[in-house]
Amino acid sequence: MNRQTCLHNKVVDYKIIRSAKAKRLRLAVYCDGSFVVTLPKNFSESKIEKYLISKSQWIISKLDFFKKLNEKQQIPTEKNGLNVYKKDALDLVNKRLKYFNAKFYNYKFNQIKIKNQKTLWGSCSKRGNLNFNYKIIFLTPKVRDYIIVHELCHIKELNHSRKFWNLVSIAIPNYPIIVNEVRNKGLYTCPHISDHTLR
Repeated sequence: MNRQTCLHNKVVDYKIIRSAKAKRLRLAVYCDGSFVVTLPKNFSESKIEKYLISKSQWIISKLDFFKKLNEKQQIPTEKNGLNVYKKDALDLVNKRLKYFNAKFYNYKFNQIKIKNQKTLWGSCSKRGNLNFNYKIIFLTPKVRDYIIVHELCHIKELNHSRKFWNLVSIAIPNYPIIVNEVRNKGLYTCPHISDHTLR
């Protein structure tokens, strides 16, 4: 269900999704500029507008961030973006993975793939394949390194337990600061933001 609202004198398009699994209202802004509001099964739609207004500054800042990120690429389509930047992204990821793995971890992993993922900066499969979004090359070096180390540590711990974060801290001891910073900028380990929820 597609809707529109006006926030800070800007018309904002968004999509409503109802989810039986959702326990609270959730806002998510994706790297392609789409904005999704996920509602619990029995949540009243009459409350949405008021909540969006209360979080308008957050919403606009995230939409603006991804708009600037996409404009920076100066390419006509997402598909072309992957074609243009895939090799550069792969070279960068390979270089940094080799560095961190040799210095701190010595893990065995399988393939490294660069993809055009809508909702992820990176991922690690159960088979030990590491996947990264080509847009990682547009992030700052410390954020790129954090994402790369994050996924590398999933080779050992395919979860977000304390053991996992202890592994991350070996190479990125200040990771909590980086996590907080990238959240505030509209980034996380995946290129969408969904920090704001309402019960």
